[in-house]
Amino acid sequence: MSQRLTLALDAMGGDQAPDMVIDGAEMARIRFPLVDFLIFGDEAKLRPLIERSRSLAERTTVFHTSDVVRSEDKPSVALRAGRNSSMRLAIDAVRDGKAAGIVSAGNTGALMAMAKLALRTLPGIDRPAIASFFPTERGESCMLDLGANVECDADNLVQFAILGDMFARAVLGIPKPTIGLLNVGSEEMKGHDEVKRAGAILREGKVPVEFHGFIEGDDITAGTVDVIVTDGFTGNVALKTAEGTARLYTNFIRESFKSSILAKLGYLLSRSALRKVRERTDPRRYNGAVFLGLNGIAVKSHGGTDALGFANAIGVANDMAVHGFLDKVRAELAELAEVGLKGATA
Repeated sequence: MSQRLTLALDAMGGDQAPDMVIDGAEMARIRFPLVDFLIFGDEAKLRPLIERSRSLAERTTVFHTSDVVRSEDKPSVALRAGRNSSMRLAIDAVRDGKAAGIVSAGNTGALMAMAKLALRTLPGIDRPAIASFFPTERGESCMLDLGANVECDADNLVQFAILGDMFARAVLGIPKPTIGLLNVGSEEMKGHDEVKRAGAILREGKVPVEFHGFIEGDDITAGTVDVIVTDGFTGNVALKTAEGTARLYTNFIRESFKSSILAKLGYLLSRSALRKVRERTDPRRYNGAVFLGLNGIAVKSHGGTDALGFANAIGVANDMAVHGFLDKVRAELAELAEVGLKGATA
């Protein structure tokens, strides 16, 4: 990166805000020395935290607002009452060209609704989708949608496949990612009508992605494909199930090593290997879900994350901006429009 980049941060979103946001920004400052921050929130709370680091203070502009979108607020309420909230003002900074992207750990529904209203969707995309990446046996994969759209038709799923392909290439660095449609079986006749129709469209080859076919739930962690495409209801259930299973096994392992003197000795002997596993599966490492399909970069951090997780979410926004993700998406969508993307999904 050869020029400075500015990102907008919603300092008041998240369980541990604003401390977690400011500490995360300080970590990100070290990793990304050319990034400046526009930080939105209660200045009386933010100033003492920011001024603990002179270098962070020099690269940060604070915009005061006492309005906050609460975690329990419905999106419709947030849209009406949150126009001066830290979340909305941070999004507006992206809309107005003052920042290259926004990062927030706040209310997901409100963030999506505000971002969609302020930033709009890209040409050719009907609905934005939430995408994130996670570890697999083969490396890393991304999945979308993770909760933005409970119900999707075939056109939505095909558009998600296109967005996922671009995301995997730009952020994960995979030259030709494989795409899989999550289904109840790998056979072509299985699944509900919209999934089968989306599969038929992708198999025709009119949409320029490497379509693997239908995949099942156990293919997600196996890394069978690089991009998993599904509706928001199924994707969110799959994501939360995976997170819960990881916590369950972590607790099982912890309790097992406490069960006897020999088990405790085994832990001492295997600490190095266990540390590698913990680092490989640390959810903070994969923190930062992206709202794909918007005419702007918006990254959603997990609300319960710590400073390290928030710093990684900032890293996702930085990577997308540095690699010109939106420009590449616009260019490819324009090419698809010329050859009749709507015709391909009709």
